[in-house]
Amino acid sequence: MTSASASWGPDFAALESVDPDIARILLAERDRLNDGLQLIASENFTSPSVLAALGSTLSNKYAEGYPGKRYYGGCEVVDEAESLGIERAKTLFGADHANLQPHSGANANLAVYGAFMKPGETLLAMSLPHGGHLTHGAKVSFTGKWFNAVHYGVSATTEDIDYDQMRDLAHEHRPKMIICGGSAIPRLIDFAAFRAVADEVGAILMVDAAHFIGLVAGKAIPSPVPYADVVTFTTHKVLRGPRGGMLVCKSEHAAALDKAVFPMMQGGPLMHAVAAKAVALKEAATPEYAAYARQVIANAQALTEGLAAEGMRPVSGGTDTHLALLDLQGIGVTGAEAEARAGAARIVLNKNAIPYDPAPPSVASGIRVGTPATTTQGMDEADMRLIASLIGRAVKDPNGSQTAAVADEVRALVANKPAYAS
Repeated sequence: MTSASASWGPDFAALESVDPDIARILLAERDRLNDGLQLIASENFTSPSVLAALGSTLSNKYAEGYPGKRYYGGCEVVDEAESLGIERAKTLFGADHANLQPHSGANANLAVYGAFMKPGETLLAMSLPHGGHLTHGAKVSFTGKWFNAVHYGVSATTEDIDYDQMRDLAHEHRPKMIICGGSAIPRLIDFAAFRAVADEVGAILMVDAAHFIGLVAGKAIPSPVPYADVVTFTTHKVLRGPRGGMLVCKSEHAAALDKAVFPMMQGGPLMHAVAAKAVALKEAATPEYAAYARQVIANAQALTEGLAAEGMRPVSGGTDTHLALLDLQGIGVTGAEAEARAGAARIVLNKNAIPYDPAPPSVASGIRVGTPATTTQGMDEADMRLIASLIGRAVKDPNGSQTAAVADEVRALVANKPAYAS
């Protein structure tokens, strides 16, 4: 490639010329997004501005270290991008310190363990089958292999976090760290209650806010930042940024956590992703984003109510956030069947275990739905009620007689509200 032929930014025509196979796949994925409903709670549509940063020349720069303290020369430009992102994160979340370098939410969690825990020490976290996360001590995760993981769950009656059980387990096991947050928790979390228990047993309090941090950014739900020692999160869910991780913490933990991210757990940061995170943080500080965050919750509640009318029981009775769990046992359908039937009708959602689930995770008795992506498309409560009826028709149709008709209605719904312009 000569300097005359090189492009400084994304060039789809060049990609088509060099690698038509990958170009075709990229277009196919855009078409998939535009041709269906995306109800995966952990997915969203990034803005063109975020995508532009991801496709920029910052991808070329190796920048081990932190702004002003790099191990390579030529970092003065990327230093500015990372410093800007750090300040934006601190302002947006009211945090003492921020680190934008984790490649993922799992990496951010790994860094927290590296900063505060030694192998064999005890952590207390929410059970994975009750809504927790793999990196909170599941046996198949590094956390379950390296640490002594003790788990609390939800009450069998309320299906909300059992705070009494959490406190009892904390006093019994005296964990080094207490973790709250997870991947399937529809209700608000009482961060003050967790802080009180952490203080009682002398534990570090980590909040994994990967799923709901975007709602915090939009001031739509209470923030964990005043209560936690460290808050980890992903940037690609409700926050609507690039795929990646981040953490914010109290000032007294800043040095330990920075060292745990680099050099303990990672090498050079992905500077194009760091810049894209900075863009997302700026977008999240706007009144328009705050309105979006509120609409995400309103849409989730409308969708949940609609699905309840279809005979799908909302776990915990409803949702306060962007996601809902629905128990399908009442309609005689498994989560796996529901996922497949909805998918055939161009409605993408996922099977999910419910608390005290009698079925194995690969089958599951429930589904999880979320509204970040559809809300980004501009859909409202009326759309959610229609979507609930479409899901009901698809899921309760064992012979597939409704599949084509539902798919056509899905196409009609998304035609005027595409995820991305063609």
